[in-house]
Amino acid sequence: MTDAPVQRLDATLARRWAVTLRAVLAERRAEIDDLNVFPVPDGDTGTNLYLTIDGAMAALRDQLPAAGWDGRGDLGALSAGLATTTLLSARGNSGVILSQLVRGFSEVIAEADDAEHLDATALARALRRGSDLARASVSHPVEGTILSVAAAAAGAAEEAATSGSDLYAVTLASLDAARSALARTPEQLPALARAGVVDAGGAGYVLLLEALGHVLSGRPHEDLPWRGSAEPVGQGGRAATATTATTATSGNGPAAEAPGEGEGGAVPSEGQDGGDAPAYEVMYLLEDSSDHAVEELRGELDRLGDSLIVVGGPEVWNVHVHVNDVGAALEAGVRAGRPHRITVTRFSDARTGEREHRARAAGGPAVAVVACAAGDGLSELFRAGGAQVVRGGPGRRASTGELLAAARRTDGEDVLLLPSDSDTELAAEAAVRVGLDEGLRLHVVRSVSAVQCIAAFAVFDPDRPAADNLDAMNGAAAGTRHGAITAADRDAVTTAGPCRAGDVLGLVDGEIVCVGSGFDEVGAEVAVRLLGGGGELLTVVTGHEAPGGLADAVAAAARTGRLDLEVSVIEGGQPVYPLLLGVE
Repeated sequence: MTDAPVQRLDATLARRWAVTLRAVLAERRAEIDDLNVFPVPDGDTGTNLYLTIDGAMAALRDQLPAAGWDGRGDLGALSAGLATTTLLSARGNSGVILSQLVRGFSEVIAEADDAEHLDATALARALRRGSDLARASVSHPVEGTILSVAAAAAGAAEEAATSGSDLYAVTLASLDAARSALARTPEQLPALARAGVVDAGGAGYVLLLEALGHVLSGRPHEDLPWRGSAEPVGQGGRAATATTATTATSGNGPAAEAPGEGEGGAVPSEGQDGGDAPAYEVMYLLEDSSDHAVEELRGELDRLGDSLIVVGGPEVWNVHVHVNDVGAALEAGVRAGRPHRITVTRFSDARTGEREHRARAAGGPAVAVVACAAGDGLSELFRAGGAQVVRGGPGRRASTGELLAAARRTDGEDVLLLPSDSDTELAAEAAVRVGLDEGLRLHVVRSVSAVQCIAAFAVFDPDRPAADNLDAMNGAAAGTRHGAITAADRDAVTTAGPCRAGDVLGLVDGEIVCVGSGFDEVGAEVAVRLLGGGGELLTVVTGHEAPGGLADAVAAAARTGRLDLEVSVIEGGQPVYPLLLGVE
């Protein structure tokens, strides 16, 4: 028997929504993973979303009964607890963006007079707040992604709530708008159109709203609409997902090697080649401001430099940015409110500093490194150099909480994070934000591939100040072109022409540049392309499925006409990619 739709969401229904979302993601994560822009078996958006919500719920259960997971707490306690655990459990860019959507609900509920229920108007506000927070978490938002889908859903919810619709009707309006926006994503991103797919993170967001609609409908769990012969999430061909990089979406595509799909890719910021990098790190607390003023400040600072982080509110915001013009950064803060506790660090200053001295006096390192690694060999390489290692890669990206835990284990005064792939950069940036609240000084080295990580780690010097290391490591990573070879898992049309399942694909800087039949042949072509712009060192990292002799064959081809070329071969053990290549 079906009950009438409910008109107010309480803690019990919110808990049922989370459980239902986890169930649908468990049911369909493989479907989302399999729908990839590139014909490469490394898509993991569905898995990232599932592991994020599953980890958040597991952590929340450990906090019973304070977090309200046992049904005795109020909606405010439950949503606040879920917002925290979702951020710490976030894996991949899609997981981080999901955490911001949950945070939107938590903030709106905390501001409400009735913290035990959420009605139609509050739902519309929560969807808008979540959409805005998700967009603000991305340095350079791109349309045609989960951000577009969330914004469309929020707009429809606001319109429906204003017209007097009830909670269930507002949910259905937002769901219809989200589905329509998802179907439009290929029109907004050429990479999606070429692959005939829709955005992965957007598809996950549609499932989130479907789960809410189901819970509010009063239908029993056995009537879940996605069981059995359900239609795919996407429309038109394969139910699609797609990456548009760390700046916007989930990251399906060769995330271990790609900086993105061009239009929203998380390419290194200008100046990260080590020559024109920002010379100063500026940090301050900002009070007597507003959300609008802080948003304008974020835009000003983004134009002035990079490594921008603005967190906190509504009374105090923590601001961090790397710039050349310190005065402009401080003046922007004065226009936005009252900056205080101002700290300016000159990167080229060779002094170790008081923080480093305190760390050494306590027996810990002044500067430490946390590196993500996708294979046993890569893990051992970083571990042997003194880094804390977090396992991550296709199918199991490192979470915000794992990066934070590894940073704490270092006991370093400053900790440098090496994400190793573009789909872990948002989680690393989230770890920086959480670390600020704990007094941890974490810094992200922009490394979107394992070979860039290796190049950056090679110039790390624990005896140098953190700012100098960050500058040198960013320069080394940005100065390393990266490539890879892998096998296509389906027939497709690529930027290098058509391919069939089983063909060997060659990638350079995240783009498919050649299609062939043999690993030796394609690997050699990728190496030659990487060396076309010059280079002194070729790094070859073998995966666990690399055929014997592959590295030697590629190295021999690369040395043709380049007798002075130095080749370094590393047994990385990574999945999906039999070879990773880098040229410095």
